[in-house]
Amino acid sequence: QLVESGGGLVQAGDSLRLACAGTAADGTFTDGTFDDYNMGWWRQAPGKEREFVAAIDWSGTKDYYEVSLKGRFFISRDNVKNTVYLQMNSLKPEDTATYICAADLNWGRLVTGMIAYWGQGTRVTVSS
Repeated sequence: QLVESGGGLVQAGDSLRLACAGTAADGTFTDGTFDDYNMGWWRQAPGKEREFVAAIDWSGTKDYYEVSLKGRFFISRDNVKNTVYLQMNSLKPEDTATYICAADLNWGRLVTGMIAYWGQGTRVTVSS
């Protein structure tokens, strides 16, 4: 399964880096390996619907962000470590949410939420 880490309680203005790891060896992917998959982050705040945050393609050469987060959040991946990262800077209280890692072979499905693999999420709380 996809396993997220790095969440926690921070103050407004702080930074956090989330990580998400998954391999075919641990049974995360039944079709292909980590570096075949486009990876992304979604988030869900209490009482709200899940929303797209960022995505990166299998090679790491293309990324895509929710417009309001571009410039503060940065997605990257390390295919040797089978890990995708989300660097979050200048955090705001409205960034408080559970951040969920996602993977799909299809880019369109990844950015629209029709996703093959989801993690369990890691909680981020930003205090004012």
